[in-house]
Amino acid sequence: MEQNSAGRMKELVELLNRASESYYAKDTEIMSNLEYDKLYDELEQLEKETGVVLANSPTVKVGYEAVDELPKERHEQPMLSLGKTKDREELREWLQDKSALLSWKLDGLTIVLSYQGGKLVKAVTRGNGEVGEVITNNAKVFKNIPLSIPFEGDLVLRGEAVITYSDFERINAEIAEEEAKYKNPRNLCSGSVRQLNSEITAKRNVRFYAFQLVSALGADFENSRKKQAEFLEKMGFDVVEYKEVDRDTILDAIEYFAKSIENYDVPSDGLVLTYEDIAYGQSLGRTAKFPRHSIAFKWADEIRETTLKEIEWSPSRTGLINPVAIFEPVELEGTTVSRASVHNISILRGLKLGIGDKITVYKANMIIPQIAENLTGSDTVEIPEYCPVCAGQTQIKQIGDAQMLYCVNPKCEVKKIKAFTLFASRDALNMDGLSEATLEKFVAKGYIHQYADLFRLERYKDEIVQMEGFGEKSYKNLYDSIEKARLTTLPRLLYGLGIANIGVANAKMLCKYFRFDLEKMRNADVEELGQIDGVGEIIATAFHDYFQDAENNVQLDLLLKELQIEEAVEEGEQTLAGKVFVITGSLNHFPNRDAMKEEIEKRGGKVTGSVTGKTDCLINNNITSTSGKNKKAKELNVPIVSEEEFMKKYLE
Repeated sequence: MEQNSAGRMKELVELLNRASESYYAKDTEIMSNLEYDKLYDELEQLEKETGVVLANSPTVKVGYEAVDELPKERHEQPMLSLGKTKDREELREWLQDKSALLSWKLDGLTIVLSYQGGKLVKAVTRGNGEVGEVITNNAKVFKNIPLSIPFEGDLVLRGEAVITYSDFERINAEIAEEEAKYKNPRNLCSGSVRQLNSEITAKRNVRFYAFQLVSALGADFENSRKKQAEFLEKMGFDVVEYKEVDRDTILDAIEYFAKSIENYDVPSDGLVLTYEDIAYGQSLGRTAKFPRHSIAFKWADEIRETTLKEIEWSPSRTGLINPVAIFEPVELEGTTVSRASVHNISILRGLKLGIGDKITVYKANMIIPQIAENLTGSDTVEIPEYCPVCAGQTQIKQIGDAQMLYCVNPKCEVKKIKAFTLFASRDALNMDGLSEATLEKFVAKGYIHQYADLFRLERYKDEIVQMEGFGEKSYKNLYDSIEKARLTTLPRLLYGLGIANIGVANAKMLCKYFRFDLEKMRNADVEELGQIDGVGEIIATAFHDYFQDAENNVQLDLLLKELQIEEAVEEGEQTLAGKVFVITGSLNHFPNRDAMKEEIEKRGGKVTGSVTGKTDCLINNNITSTSGKNKKAKELNVPIVSEEEFMKKYLE
């Protein structure tokens, strides 16, 4: 497979998957159906021409599988560790007068892949080097593993399964309990690769980078490691980045990787140097532990001495309060560092920290600031008895092997973050830019105490623009989004309040029953609520109790002063009641599909995501498209109408 074909296929897979995610998960479009179909056809043709089909290709229908346990299997060849050095000159001396490939040493889970007849037939973890676990089903849902390759002979290769830092942060952000969060990308990757249910693996965005061709029956690589790497690239594999080096160029190459790691999204804990001459490397044999054809280079930690200025106690939405060390700024790995997480009370006490202590700090894997050692050991830091946000009582809890500090006040404002996140979400007030992480920062700084405060953030503009991740442009975008959110609907507001058991559908149902009269809803008793079709005793009681709480009513009254509630369509105008619609493709008259959906629902209609026999019509401005929805509509004799035709027939 030509290099440009491989690159184009990966580009198409990424683009088409991004388009599908936008369409199905986010209800937005980044391309028309026509353009999607054209790119899909191009990808399909390239797959036929090259014989390569990537695991995450939209042309492949993945069937998830679950197993009771992962079977174990002995490797045909033992997987040895590598000898190590942290000295650049020592690495240069090891190379002698030979040429070699210098590549990333990725920090994930080593996997052995086997192909037969051009098909992936087996994937096994490294395990203890002798015996690994068979994870074939999971490997098939990695983001970038080819399921089919053009090479028909038996092929075995090794590579590293990894999860990027950005995916690691995204996945951790979705975990509410602080103690349940993953410690680092490698731990998350290990658990993801070894899942018993491959559907869970698929959601984790595991990626595979090939680093060694073990065997390719019948292929000739002219005794060259580089040609092996080029062969794997032609087969559709992502090969770990490498540079060909000799004694004169190796130090420059090491420096290149040292600078690159600062912004490298894939976890790496060093480099690997492998002789380019395969036969020469094999002739060197091995020790009891290490092969002699390769050596690992570990980053020598750059350690700086500094002075501890304070311990900042940082509360989270679960009540966990994390200690963070603030110290005199120092230069580490090319950046200025002044803070490092101490993680928990056990580590804090183990370091015997005190304000003014001389400490040494470094960056783990050249990225994450850590305290290496306390040179003074005064052990004078006091554990706070009161929460820094709400002044409520704190409590030290034993979680596993570590002691952690918690705020035990159930009404601590940090714990309101979940409520604010729901309020700002797409189905509620739709405040783009107010992520949970941003809200956590705002609450911790005291900017937000109640819902109305979200509309008063301009008071803190000067402070916000100075915050990490913000600036004038980011603040302006956030401000515009909040101002736009002032105009909303009663169902959105009701859902956003976070009343127990009141989801989007129940909020709309209650608003319709009470004819969009908020005061009637606030004063409704349990008996009246219980008589509404679809509202049981639990929902009725929760709804009633919410509005019986004086504090909730005060907050709502203050919030209403910040909002403009759109007038709702009266029940008598429910002209689309009982009708079902599907919307696809780009729109000309409505800003997006959400806006059109809302207009249909105002009139009693229903919008679904797929065409069925119950669909009244498919709305698509590209009526002649050969997309899946159009094909399905034609099969079921469901009318396909343009946006304009729909408006004339149903909205006028």
